[in-house]
Amino acid sequence: MAKWLLATMALSLPALAHADDFRRPTEQGQNRQELRQNQRETRDDHQDLRQVESLLARYDSARGRTARRDLQQVEQELRNYIASELNESHRELAQDQREVRSSTREVRYDGNRHDDRKDRRDDVRDARQESRALQQTRNIAQQLDGLYGRMDSGSVARKRMLLADLVQLARSEQGQNRQEMREDRREAREDGRRY
Repeated sequence: MAKWLLATMALSLPALAHADDFRRPTEQGQNRQELRQNQRETRDDHQDLRQVESLLARYDSARGRTARRDLQQVEQELRNYIASELNESHRELAQDQREVRSSTREVRYDGNRHDDRKDRRDDVRDARQESRALQQTRNIAQQLDGLYGRMDSGSVARKRMLLADLVQLARSEQGQNRQEMREDRREAREDGRRY
């Protein structure tokens, strides 16, 4: 019986010594997945910015010509854009929250390493930023809901201001994506050095 136990322990020790290697592909794979996701989000956000800037330019043009039909067309496209942005923000927030949970597990699993804690702080910050962006988009959507179809000068001017706020929000999201890409590349380099 003792020989069997000793043999089992002797065979298990090399596997236990390299147990961290079994986790390595998963973490590196997760880093690659996050980089790909950030690249997709960056492309999507660039396209969103171009779209909302185009809406603003078309709105200004229609407003300058007092073209009601064109204003209504832009308003309809704006509704579609906001609905799409709200859906996208919900998805991105859910993804950010999953990353926070994952990095929290890493902190616990890896013995609370400094770079793991930093990664977790970055993930928490990203989730908060996404939550704020979602709330800002919701606020703009609610304000616009009360203005759609109204063509008095005050309402048209207010819609234009809210549309400009959406442009600023889209620009801000692009900056956040660039920052997140840098962080994910740094994290991938750190994880590569760790193993």
